[in-house]
Amino acid sequence: MLTTVELSTSATRLQHRHAGAIASLVLISLLSSLSGFHAHTAISNSWEGLLWGIADPVISLDRLVILVAIGLLSAGMIRGGLIAAAFVSAGVFGTVIHLFHVDLAGAEIGVATSTIAVGAMLMMSKQPNWLLLSLLGAIAGLFHGYASTGSAIETGITPLIIYVLGVTLTQCAVVMSARETYAMLANRTHFAGLAFFAIGIVCLCNAINLVI
Repeated sequence: MLTTVELSTSATRLQHRHAGAIASLVLISLLSSLSGFHAHTAISNSWEGLLWGIADPVISLDRLVILVAIGLLSAGMIRGGLIAAAFVSAGVFGTVIHLFHVDLAGAEIGVATSTIAVGAMLMMSKQPNWLLLSLLGAIAGLFHGYASTGSAIETGITPLIIYVLGVTLTQCAVVMSARETYAMLANRTHFAGLAFFAIGIVCLCNAINLVI
């Protein structure tokens, strides 16, 4: 049997791996955002549907940040799993309504505003009720899912289904990885919240400029 020390060491190593994976995604996402590489050609087959489904939720920094923020927020809450589940479920719904040509105006502004709100929640010493945070997570997920959907709209039903599965897989993986790294931050989550808040402000300004 593993001793308590061995279990603790194993858990710490796992947390570091999750943190490393998130850091790698942040770097890739930042480079992608700086290069302006956000769009892609129409998906023509199931393989492309899977690849773009996995990539779209994290290909822009603002979309990746809200996933990490929701993961950290849900980790520090009682019934936090429901917050994460509300986000992911609403994200799938947002992806689906985009694929069916339902217009959700101001999705990019919604993503940025949600990031600001979640960042503010992480900075608070006493956070609101889990039900309110679940509602916030659902709203954030809806905008994130809608905004993350790329050019899969004009493709066949099978690539569409695989695309949605890929999006869901990525969202779950990043949110759960962020939840695993929560213990590493200890009492420093308010610094992470401040960073998310600042990134959200920048993204909101950029989104407003695009609308104007």
